[in-house]
Amino acid sequence: MAIRARTPKVAAAVAPATEAAETIQTNAQAAPDTAVKNVEQAMAYAKEQVDKMGKQVFQAYDDVAGQYKANVDALMQSSTVVAKGFETLSRAMMAYTQAQYEQGVTAAKAMMAVKTMRELVDLQTEYARTSFDAMVAEATKVSEISVKVASEAVEPISARINATVEKLAKPGLAA
Repeated sequence: MAIRARTPKVAAAVAPATEAAETIQTNAQAAPDTAVKNVEQAMAYAKEQVDKMGKQVFQAYDDVAGQYKANVDALMQSSTVVAKGFETLSRAMMAYTQAQYEQGVTAAKAMMAVKTMRELVDLQTEYARTSFDAMVAEATKVSEISVKVASEAVEPISARINATVEKLAKPGLAA
């Protein structure tokens, strides 16, 4: 009888240990599934973050490439304006040189036909005055063309600088 009396007590004492063993076994069997689930969630999150970062990197690359292209276009526009300006200046200088040459030839012919020294001095004085006036007028014209060309050549570059400053001033782009 003494053994039987102990059996329910032993059974009562062993029951919590048996339950704990079953819980451990259940958890041990569920652990690989939980671990796989956790790894899958971590992989999905990592993939999502990589995709998001990849999109941001490609967007940033596209933005930089777009900026570079726009900058090159602005430089090309500026170069075109400068080239056309030099062409205009060259034509103006050629026209001035041609006019001065013709004026010089006409003055020389007139000077050869003078009969008095006074006529020669008057012709020479008139030639010098008209040549000086023509030179001042041409210098003014060249200066105006140069200022106009410089202003027009700077416009595309200035526009790109302003666009870049505006883009960099937007919140979130400086970070």
